[in-house]
Amino acid sequence: MKPEEFSSVYFLGIGGIGMSALARYFMHIGSKVSGYDKTPTALTGQLEREGMEIHFDESPELIPKTTSLVIYTPAIPRENKEFKYILRKKIRMMKRSEVLGMISSDYFTIAVAGTHGKTTTSSLVAHILKSAGIPHIAFLGGISKNYETNFLIDTRGTVPAVCVVEADEFDRSFLQLSPDIAIITSADPDHLDIYNTHGEMLDSFNEFTGRIKKGGSLIMKSGLKVKPLRSRDYNVFSYAVNKKKASKPTATKDFLATGIGIRNGVYHYDFCSPNDVWANLVLGLPGLFNLENALAATSAAFLMGLSQAKVSKALKSYQGVVRRFDFKVKKRSFVFIDDYAHHPEELRACITAVKEIFPGREILGVFQPHLYSRTRDFADDFALSLDLLDEVVLLDIYPAREKPIEGVSSGMILGKMGSKNKRIIEKGRLIQYLKKRKPSVLLTLGAGDIDQLVEPIRRAFDK
Repeated sequence: MKPEEFSSVYFLGIGGIGMSALARYFMHIGSKVSGYDKTPTALTGQLEREGMEIHFDESPELIPKTTSLVIYTPAIPRENKEFKYILRKKIRMMKRSEVLGMISSDYFTIAVAGTHGKTTTSSLVAHILKSAGIPHIAFLGGISKNYETNFLIDTRGTVPAVCVVEADEFDRSFLQLSPDIAIITSADPDHLDIYNTHGEMLDSFNEFTGRIKKGGSLIMKSGLKVKPLRSRDYNVFSYAVNKKKASKPTATKDFLATGIGIRNGVYHYDFCSPNDVWANLVLGLPGLFNLENALAATSAAFLMGLSQAKVSKALKSYQGVVRRFDFKVKKRSFVFIDDYAHHPEELRACITAVKEIFPGREILGVFQPHLYSRTRDFADDFALSLDLLDEVVLLDIYPAREKPIEGVSSGMILGKMGSKNKRIIEKGRLIQYLKKRKPSVLLTLGAGDIDQLVEPIRRAFDK
């Protein structure tokens, strides 16, 4: 079964960041693309301008009669009218992850997994390939600021040679992939509504490593509790940030960032591999977590045989991903950063990086918890991370695919925080409060619809 066999493709949940990348792929290969989503967004508006037909009511009669394939996301509830209609009509239906597995099977595949860090890492891998002139295709979980899209294809007049894809652990989606190079950036507890325990989630990551092709490579952050399966069939490398200076290659299968310094607001460091040292690489993104992501991407590029000059050039020109430590206003008197962080470890990393860049300045963070189950499972950890801020504003929980859980609310986090400078505010009152408060450094944090507030906030302060 090949993607080209489907002349008319319909998406249930077309506005999702992963789904929209697939929709753009099918448009590229000449399929007729249409779909449903719950609400219109800037992204669905862009897809419509690209020629896709999208509606926002559950209307089975709007599904094209010519549809040969329906792609759906697990976030679509089973009681959705269109989902039930498609099942009843027995139209071919596949999960997003299954389609990614089908497409990527024809390529040399680089799959980036991890509970956080995978979007920045995969987009940087794709940027390195593009900058180096290597034909590729990339499905990203965020909008690349370099290219203003989440789907990249660079044929250079030939068939793309490499496929870059995010390997999503949610719903065990990454077990549909069989990568040549796999990267694992993190494996913190998450999605416990799916996995029940951290150990069960780690078992899934272990299983993912068992899908690496024979002769391939696994690049894994040092210290993770993942236990690679079939490791005799492929090479296993680790990577880590080491602030000490190193002047010779690593003795083992390690990749290191060493000799780290910040000059003119950007990272300078050396890249040490098992048989070489690349001196004085420069990364313009802030935060040690981004340096780790760059180290993982550079390690993959090294294993593919790319030169220091090509990788160095790409690192310098990489602009990052929308909603990943995304500066919206950067003035002497006011700084506004928007970030997708929705896990306690992501919050901690983001807030720590902001404190490092702006020492001594008061930081106000607005956080929208994502999912009732995640809030319930990590309320203590959320409270600890948010206590790093000088002031915290919590919005109500964004439910996404979930129904309310009795007793679970943003107040659950608020009650566990040690900070006295904390409050819950309705979204409609947020901008009025912020204008009155006039923070020095403002962060908006979360994976829900808090992104709809970013532009109004920017307009209110960027005058």
